[in-house]
Amino acid sequence: MRGFFYAAAWLLVSWYATIPSFWLAIHPFTGFWRRRPGSPYKIILPLWVGMIAAAAGATYPWRHVRLYETPYSWIAGIALFATAISVYHGARGDMTSAQVMGRAEVQPEKHEQKLATSGMHGRVRHPLYLGHLLMMSGWTVGSGLAVCYALEAFAIVTGALMVRLEERELEQRFGDAYREYKRRTPALVPRLAPPGSAT
Repeated sequence: MRGFFYAAAWLLVSWYATIPSFWLAIHPFTGFWRRRPGSPYKIILPLWVGMIAAAAGATYPWRHVRLYETPYSWIAGIALFATAISVYHGARGDMTSAQVMGRAEVQPEKHEQKLATSGMHGRVRHPLYLGHLLMMSGWTVGSGLAVCYALEAFAIVTGALMVRLEERELEQRFGDAYREYKRRTPALVPRLAPPGSAT
């Protein structure tokens, strides 16, 4: 049973670590995807599956290497899971499914262009990415696997680039409205006070 949890940690972190790379295939190339006939996801989704397979394949030889092994690490992991689920729940209520999947970016003529700034989005600009990072950290800290730490480092580096490119695209799409939202709302570390509260 313990082996199952370690294997799950490695595979799930391999998946989470490629999420920024998935978005890097979208945000810098929105013009290209918008000009293509048909759904861009016929290309993007198989590409993402290939990314996941590449991440898992590259780390496969070291999937059993542990930096530490203690049941107490899973206490921290569970706390991170719970926080991630809370963030996901708060973020998902402010977004349409088209926004979550990126269809609003690549098929703007088919989907409402709406800037989410309320609820969890009023506390942090990228709550879904924060949720992904917390969930990935839960598996990484809990398992103590070296490959999970390496994959998470990769995700943080690619994620920083991806956020910058996404924000450039959002500024082009929403203009001053996004710039004002960006000015008053932190990127990934949520403010504790509700929007509009006295400081």
